[in-house]
Amino acid sequence: MNFFLICISIIFSASMQAQKTCAVKNQSFKSGEELSYQVYYNWGAIWMNAGEAGFSTATVEFGGKTMYHFVGSGSTYPSYDWFFKVRDKYESYADTASLRPLRFSREVSEGFSTAHDDYIFNQQKNKIYTADRKNKKMVKLDSIAITPCTNDLITAVFYARCLDFSKCKPKDTIPITYVLDGKVYFSYVRYLGKETIKNDLLGDIRCIKFSPKLLEGTIFKGGEGMVVWVTDDKNKMPVYVETPIIVGTIKVKLSGYKGLRNTIDALVPK
Repeated sequence: MNFFLICISIIFSASMQAQKTCAVKNQSFKSGEELSYQVYYNWGAIWMNAGEAGFSTATVEFGGKTMYHFVGSGSTYPSYDWFFKVRDKYESYADTASLRPLRFSREVSEGFSTAHDDYIFNQQKNKIYTADRKNKKMVKLDSIAITPCTNDLITAVFYARCLDFSKCKPKDTIPITYVLDGKVYFSYVRYLGKETIKNDLLGDIRCIKFSPKLLEGTIFKGGEGMVVWVTDDKNKMPVYVETPIIVGTIKVKLSGYKGLRNTIDALVPK
């Protein structure tokens, strides 16, 4: 149910060159942006409005510097909790120039499983210092080696929104590296081209379409089943996500936005 809070995140795309250099120029978002989504669940022939998710962006003082503070959250509605209760929150602090992460935390409750993670990134030494607690067990402290371009789940969303898709061809695979549960994963995104879709809030809108390779977990199936649509303009705003899960299917639809950096130029005139 946690819409992307895991995965839309690692999901946008990158060019091979961008992934190697980690160099991006942010023209896609600014402090004050807020995006909200409705989450729908299908089991058999029935679609249910099961929950909501959202992203927010702010600037804060962190370690004597001005940093981006990204927050992603997702939850089921109380009327749906009997089936599978979700209360998830992800936070990340990142350098405003490079978007490289400095600190990441995750506090999630999904069904009968809980997790709390706190990661401190040392970009000079290419290490992360981690403190993890699963299902109320004792906190596990560790350090793991990373590559220079390793993202956490939330900074990956915003990093990818800054990238240039113009050199991608349909079915190209694009590498992306991220850390989750104390491990570094080398994954990819498959670019699927462009498509115009209908959104209840925006109407017909031109989108970039792609599919990430996902890890199998408590909710998601592994593989390339998830498909993501983002606006084909400077914002690269996520509009729609559809994915099979362990039982059923989830659809996530943009339901609100404010504080965009750019006008929405992907709307199809009526």
